[in-house]
Amino acid sequence: MAAVFRLSMRQMASRWRLALIALLAALPALIVAWAAWNGEGSVDADLVEVLIEQLMVGVVLPIVTITLATTAFGNEIEDRTLGLLATKPLAHWRIALPKLLASVALAAPPLLVGTLAAMLIAFEGDVRPALSLCAGILCGTIAYSAIFTWAGAITSRALGFALVYVFLWESLLAGFLEGIRYLSVGAYTRAVAYGLDKEALEALGEGAIEFEAALVGAALVTVAFFLLTALRLRRMDVP
Repeated sequence: MAAVFRLSMRQMASRWRLALIALLAALPALIVAWAAWNGEGSVDADLVEVLIEQLMVGVVLPIVTITLATTAFGNEIEDRTLGLLATKPLAHWRIALPKLLASVALAAPPLLVGTLAAMLIAFEGDVRPALSLCAGILCGTIAYSAIFTWAGAITSRALGFALVYVFLWESLLAGFLEGIRYLSVGAYTRAVAYGLDKEALEALGEGAIEFEAALVGAALVTVAFFLLTALRLRRMDVP
């Protein structure tokens, strides 16, 4: 598994991809820093709410994970190395797991650093809301990575599928239909952050699902799509 993990890290960590991820992850912090500079050290509460709800959770988190996880298997199919892996005496879940871990390992650090920086500026050095949102972002990163890794294994058009899923299911339907929030990674992200700091992150509380439901939901989504990925590897035709 270690060899598959290292191979996946090298394949996904292209310069342009890492540069795009770094820019996206730093965007909220740059906006907050600019707002704080213009506001003489303080940041408007409405701006903070938009940044957290719409930009960090709604755009940056899914786009970063899409950029990495959907290529987890695409690169190997293109490089014709998946066939070699499939012929090894290696259980399929031992191929799927390092792929998922590589996606998380590359996506999580820039997302967490960018989130931490933005929140510390927005809340004037208060660590608790910063760490709370980081916990939610990490939860969302893992769950999204599982979904998009599976998408990359089932279709060569995983990027388009992932974008439609995020902006139709996560942004549109989950925003208007309460029941769908229990099947939404974005809702899990918000609920975990809000559950850890309800006072500072009050803006995330509107329509939030229960903290425990978010943790269970994120875990179930991650495990389910990991198993679906392993099943796909077992059944797929490898060139």
